[in-house]
This record gives sequence, structure tokens and C-alpha cells, in this order.
Amino acid sequence: MLASDGLGSGGGGQNGSQGQATELVPNSVPGQHEATGCPHVTVGRRGAPTRGGCSCSNGPTGAAHSSDYSMWRENQYASNGLRDFAERGEAWALMKEIEAAGEKLQSVHEVFSAPAVPSGMGHTSSEFEVHARHSLVSFVVRIVPSPDWFVGVDSLDLCDGNRWREQVTVDLYPHDAGTDSGFTFSSPNFATIPQDTVTEITSSSPSHPANSFYYPRLKALPPIARVTLVRLRQSPRAFVPPAIELGGRGNEIGDSLSVPETPLDCEVSLWSSWGLCEGLCGKLGAKTRTRYVRVQPANHGAPCPELAEEAECVPDNCV
Repeated sequence: MLASDGLGSGGGGQNGSQGQATELVPNSVPGQHEATGCPHVTVGRRGAPTRGGCSCSNGPTGAAHSSDYSMWRENQYASNGLRDFAERGEAWALMKEIEAAGEKLQSVHEVFSAPAVPSGMGHTSSEFEVHARHSLVSFVVRIVPSPDWFVGVDSLDLCDGNRWREQVTVDLYPHDAGTDSGFTFSSPNFATIPQDTVTEITSSSPSHPANSFYYPRLKALPPIARVTLVRLRQSPRAFVPPAIELGGRGNEIGDSLSVPETPLDCEVSLWSSWGLCEGLCGKLGAKTRTRYVRVQPANHGAPCPELAEEAECVPDNCV
């Protein structure tokens, strides 16, 4: 995202607006984004669409604003506009809320958006201006398909003391808007009543095996995207689009970002009951039990153990 330099102050100080370029980069391990394209999924997210079935992301919708305005916040309830955006990708109500806050409270300096990401490992970019009294930036990007999931930034301050920050990079993790109770990417609509607050989705929360992000053996999920904001040395109203990237750098989202892949260990079921003891009378027989693979290993994770086990036994009904 971009802002312009020096509106009334030398050297881009706090009284001037600053150029910022943003880059949002979804990582290859967990990653689903909507638009009209399909994000790539490297590590298996339960229920995640593969390249054949599209998983994409809307372009970002955001604002440069003051501390008097909040687009979204963890542990607070999503607005109607955020609900519509997170569930259906409809930005109209959210944009109206942002504009209304700007008109009533003078808390919003600029509204911005960017093109949707057409593929899983892709990028998008946009530009905007920040000002001394409106040095915060917030935006949301919907994960598609999903019940009500999104990634975004909440009130990131681009001013550090009395100077504009030259570059800021933030890893982005999936969030649940608290308005739909679906567990998987393609869950049917199931409204959350009463509405819950916005929460971050982690490897262990929601704690349910059906949850597409449920990997309790991981300490933390790898980021689903990354945004980079770079200050632009340009004239007061020259902007570069904020960028959402599923791999990339600069002012756009690209597929060139190199992100370490998180190892995923093999997961197997519990052992089955022992089978019948088979053998001849007067001799020891053998019985077996089995288990099956629940999650295949990926990215050099621990391999699967033996899936069958045999033990000696005394035949009950010998032949």
C-alpha cells in the first residue's frame, strides 16, 4: 500500500503522508484464497480444494484510518459488512460502513481495494495514502471457499514515533468471523446463533477433527499469506496498489516468495481389535491387528509406522 511523501513536512515526518506499497503473500503450506482463481495447497488441509476444485481469495478491501475507527478486531463481534464480506465476498456493505465512519467521525482518510487473486500462488497490489492523523491501515481478504474465514491486518501503524516506517512485513493467519459454524472449506451455510466474536484459527482451535485447519501435533500453523508495505518516494498523490501475495515481493502478490514448508508427520488410527487366532491344534497360532493412515506425511515429516502387527496365540477352535 502506498502513501505519499512530505505533505507539509520535510523528509516524510509525522506531519506528512507517506508512500507505502503492500504485498500479501500466501504461503504454500496452508493456503486457500478466493477470487476467480485457485490457490495451491501443498500440505493437506482437511477438506481443502485441490487444483481441480478451486480455492481462491477475494482482493483486499481496506482503509487508511485513525484510532477512532476499527474495521475488525479479534475477540470483538464482526459488523454486518464484515459478515457479508467473509461469508459471501460482498464488499458493498463493508465499504459503506467505512465511508460512513469517514463522514461521521472523520476517522477514515482513504478507502482502497485491489483485484482478486486468480490462483493459489498469486499476487495482487494496490496503493493508498496515509496521513499523520490517519497513520493506521486495516484490510481483509476473504478465503474462498470457506464458511466465514479471512486473513487481514487490524490497525497496523505505519508511523514509528515521528518517522514513517520504510518497510513492514506481516505474516497473516486465518481468522473466523464468528458468523458461520462450518468446519470445512466447502461446508454448507450454518449460521452461528448467537453470533460469536472474531477469533484466530489455529492448529488446535476449533478443537474438532473435522476442522480443516486441525493439526494438534503442530505447535502453530504456518502463515497463510504475507503482506509487505513499502514506503514510496513519490509526489503527494502518487500511489502504488497494496499487494496481496500468494508468493511474491514488491508492490504485488507473486509466486516467487520462498517460504519454508512446515513438516507434517504421518498420523495413524488406533489399533483394531485382534483378529481370530488361526493355527493347528497342539501348535501356536497367529493373530493380527491393523491400523490405517489418517494423514499422509508431507514436507519431510515423520514417516508412517507399520500398519499391521502379528502375535502368537493359542487357537481356540483348532483344526
